[in-house]
Amino acid sequence: MSNTDLEDDLRGTFERAAASVPESTGLTERATTGAQRARRRTWIVSGAAAAAVAAIAVVGFGLAGSNSKPSQPPVAGGQAPVSATPTPKPLTAQTVSGTWRPLQIAGFKALKAARPQDPVLVFRPDGTWSGSDGCNGLQGTYSIGQRGEFTATPGLQHLIGCDNVPHTGVLTSAKRVAIAGDTLQFFGADGRQLASYARAR
Repeated sequence: MSNTDLEDDLRGTFERAAASVPESTGLTERATTGAQRARRRTWIVSGAAAAAVAAIAVVGFGLAGSNSKPSQPPVAGGQAPVSATPTPKPLTAQTVSGTWRPLQIAGFKALKAARPQDPVLVFRPDGTWSGSDGCNGLQGTYSIGQRGEFTATPGLQHLIGCDNVPHTGVLTSAKRVAIAGDTLQFFGADGRQLASYARAR
């Protein structure tokens, strides 16, 4: 059999096989419709996944907000929250007891002058005070109210002259005292600060 005859025989076989296949109409349309449905299903699944992610985010945010601590604890009865600042203790003879050195005295400029003695004031819990003005020994009594009201009375003292630190004048003029840290402050009747003293170490 020649090549031409063989080719004709194969072509006829292919044509008979093609003719035996039943004709199917709308194959292209069904394929296109199937692809569109598949895409719609993909969009639906993607949309559901996005909605689920958004729901989880909303729930997580709500839980985080419910677990966070409020800036201020709730107070029963609608009252204002209590401040954490400690309340100053009332002044007493015990709180001012100790030795104090002058830092500043109104109208007196010679605190750093050389003197035979250290100018100090000493307050005792029993209501007595003593000290030195730099040249003379001092003593007397004092009292303190709960709001810092102050009175002092001087006792007998020597009168040797030098650059005397006027402790006695401060004590007898003071009407109120206050303590700020390690500083003792004396105030006059008009509220003006008369002097300040530092606690001796």
